[in-house]
Amino acid sequence: MVSLRFPFWFSRPPNLPKTTSFRRTCLTTVVGSSVAAAGIAAGVAITQSTSIHEHPFVQNTLSFILSNFPFNNSSNLWASLSFSVNPPPFVDPKTGLSFPSILNDSQRLLGVGLRRKSVFGLKNIDVYAFGVYADDGDLKKYLDEKCGKLSISELKVIKELNEDLMESDVSMTIRLQIVYGKLSIRSVRSAFEESIGSRLQKFGGTDNKELLRRFTAQFKDEYKIPKGSVIELAREHGHVLRTRIDGKEVGSIQSKVLCRSLLDLYIGEQPFDEQAKEDVKNKLVSILDEDLID
Repeated sequence: MVSLRFPFWFSRPPNLPKTTSFRRTCLTTVVGSSVAAAGIAAGVAITQSTSIHEHPFVQNTLSFILSNFPFNNSSNLWASLSFSVNPPPFVDPKTGLSFPSILNDSQRLLGVGLRRKSVFGLKNIDVYAFGVYADDGDLKKYLDEKCGKLSISELKVIKELNEDLMESDVSMTIRLQIVYGKLSIRSVRSAFEESIGSRLQKFGGTDNKELLRRFTAQFKDEYKIPKGSVIELAREHGHVLRTRIDGKEVGSIQSKVLCRSLLDLYIGEQPFDEQAKEDVKNKLVSILDEDLID
């Protein structure tokens, strides 16, 4: 990791006249040409272990330089610094599987969990690991409108944070990564018939058999899902649920109750992984905390 050090930014030179402002001193000392900004950009670009936004000092330094010097294409430089430096993938300690910290350029990872299935009550099989993602812009806007006036201590005890997120129109993705090597697409279809079916009945009543059939019909026998395969279930704006298997789109259905039912399996009441649900809630609180600090 490259470290950016600016020791001369923290104190005034002892013999400086009182009429000389601190800001002018910084301008004269730190940057004489666009080379300085390029050097900072290179240093930040090498720092792949975290995001610029997680280091307010670095972000404020870059904003200060670019706003005070007429570098060519400075806006493009700032954009590349803001969005090209992403944190590394998250490795699930339970399965060893790697989850991208940023999905589809804008969705951040909120939590990771594990779906286990009991076999004849004798042992549990690890079926798949899953990651819960949400669009960063949608999420911050939603949280600001919903909880912007609450303190962090108040946010931590809000039980409805996940519930409200499921009801919202925030773009989200549930990314499933297959762990069990003998899993068939027929087993996935059957499992969703049971789990999504019970949630549809819970949230929408009994008149959803056709909706359930349309959803499960997407998981056709022709698809193979060996260990490491990825299934993405993405809720898009307008409550459209789009399904992809190993990057290939296999269908989409517009239904708020279907989207709600799916998300409930992972972050709702009685989820597949209780710890993952809590991790998502804690991540939401930390995002709000970041915004308050900013």
